[in-house]
Amino acid sequence: MTVLKKYDFSGKEIGSVPVEDSILDVQADPQMIKDYLVAIRKNARQWSANTKERNEIRCTGKKPHRQKGTGSARQGSFAAPQYRGGGVVFGPKPKQDQHVRINKKERRAVIRYLLAEKIKNNRLLVVQDEKFEEPKTKKAALFFAKTEIASKRVMLLASICEKKEHLNLQKSMRNLPKKSFTYVPSLNGYHLALCEDIVVMESAWNEVMAILGKGSE
Repeated sequence: MTVLKKYDFSGKEIGSVPVEDSILDVQADPQMIKDYLVAIRKNARQWSANTKERNEIRCTGKKPHRQKGTGSARQGSFAAPQYRGGGVVFGPKPKQDQHVRINKKERRAVIRYLLAEKIKNNRLLVVQDEKFEEPKTKKAALFFAKTEIASKRVMLLASICEKKEHLNLQKSMRNLPKKSFTYVPSLNGYHLALCEDIVVMESAWNEVMAILGKGSE
């Protein structure tokens, strides 16, 4: 059994949260994990690059020079790619559908595996819910300092059901380097692979356990 530490927002340890080893027994193929992460990166691309081909260039129709007698190679148009301002050969074009499909079962397996690995390595802690009356960056920074993860890349997971309650907490973390705020339904494998530590709000703990037990949508 793995035992995770539980803190309050002052950084004081107030208890522990046990996790059964059977829940953490998750397997995922390394190639599957790589394919999933690469697909997420590809799908985040805008595909907005656009270069003009030779037939899209607006220029005079006059030949650069006469066909014969110059000693140079014959040329037909200033829109040719060898001329400045001419068309681009095999340049990037906006593509209509470059979405990489991610298998749902594979996506669930990768998320479960990465989350389980964080718990096994004691890279996850639980924090007691506390309502921020107003954004307080100093208070959030003090919590990360007290828990000795101030210099780490940390992701804080909150329950979507408590979205209004955590709005000021989310704002409090905006100016903190290497810190991100995410609601559990928005969690993906790329977030998990990128962060070093995870902080889970107590109200979101059951949602995290549901991911480990049933997989993520």
